[in-house]
Amino acid sequence: MQKIEGGVTTPIGFLAAHTAAGIKYEDRDDMAMLFSTEPCELAGTFTKNVVKAAPVLWDRQRVEEGRGVRAVVVNAGIANACTGKDGIRFCEETAEAAADCLNIDPLQVCVASTGVIGMPLPMDRIKNGVRSMAPTLSDSREAANLAARAIMTTDTHPKEAAVCLSIHGTEVRIGGMTKGSGMIHPNMGTMLSFITTDAAISKELLQEALSQVVSETYNMISVDGDTSTNDTCLLMANGLAKNEPISKEDDSFSIFVEGLLEVNRTLARMMAGDGEGATALIEAVVKGAPDKEGARKLAKSVITSSLTKAAIYGHDANWGRIMCALGYAGVEFDPERVDITIKSEAGELPLVENGVALSYSETEASEILSKSEVQILCDIHAGDQEAVAWGCDLTYEYVKINADYRS
Repeated sequence: MQKIEGGVTTPIGFLAAHTAAGIKYEDRDDMAMLFSTEPCELAGTFTKNVVKAAPVLWDRQRVEEGRGVRAVVVNAGIANACTGKDGIRFCEETAEAAADCLNIDPLQVCVASTGVIGMPLPMDRIKNGVRSMAPTLSDSREAANLAARAIMTTDTHPKEAAVCLSIHGTEVRIGGMTKGSGMIHPNMGTMLSFITTDAAISKELLQEALSQVVSETYNMISVDGDTSTNDTCLLMANGLAKNEPISKEDDSFSIFVEGLLEVNRTLARMMAGDGEGATALIEAVVKGAPDKEGARKLAKSVITSSLTKAAIYGHDANWGRIMCALGYAGVEFDPERVDITIKSEAGELPLVENGVALSYSETEASEILSKSEVQILCDIHAGDQEAVAWGCDLTYEYVKINADYRS
């Protein structure tokens, strides 16, 4: 496997487009379109929030029906959530507009929205946006990057990743783009994530691969503890790599999962590090847990702790916040066996050994915590399982952004 420069147009047969439809923003692109030259197998994971946006309901049905999806239309600015029966109608009209332009079936179109909850979509602008994008679809690297920019809301930069794999001598590519900066706390879903691949793989194994990977990537990040109404991750596979179809969980499947994991882990880290107002990516590594699920709970508890997040922002090595977060994660362990270390490009510093503070330099600790990526290493010495979770610091800017997000 090789990480390469690229995004959603990296796999063969995938095109992208973008436009400024004026849905909410007046000075930037706010719509994107993805298109496959061949019908795709489709997998997806979605929010577990009881309040689900209309696009989530629409796309979930597309995944279940498996009609060979060809296109995805995405808008930023308005979420099309809590919009009643009109919300599904907005999805239908968007799909019909795309289908007319692309000469495909409306049921081969997925839709996704992100932005303010409760506002109706301006369908005249949405349809005009679809019509303007269809003729400009391109498989260029630039097209992928501009599409990734068009789906941003409070994100500060686009998020893309791609890998190239060899499956029994055949080159296979996986590319992706995602957006997410606030209301980030996935639960078997993600924010908005679109992954493309030219691999030939069965629908059942495509879903299995995505479900495996999501549990290790998007479900292990958090910015603010809020699970969105619109969380959607779609994985499209058009088979144009012409590899021997992956139809069982063998070596080929393992190689594919490894590549998919790399793409989504890269995107997940980008989202965590670009949390609203954030100045640092926090990576929590928990070792010595009794089981995998326990390790995940412990790591996620550390990066979701508001007190820990605030301490990192203040470059304060307040390890008591970390110990406390481990303690309420719902996993049994002996606090008198816990070791805690902090690490960054400025160095590595043990803070706690066997549950007791070590003698360390506060100045050195502050320097380590002042970097843009900070690692918290926790060993609870209760087993042999480990997990990694990603979050960000909590800043004044986060409150400012969300105090007037709607108005």
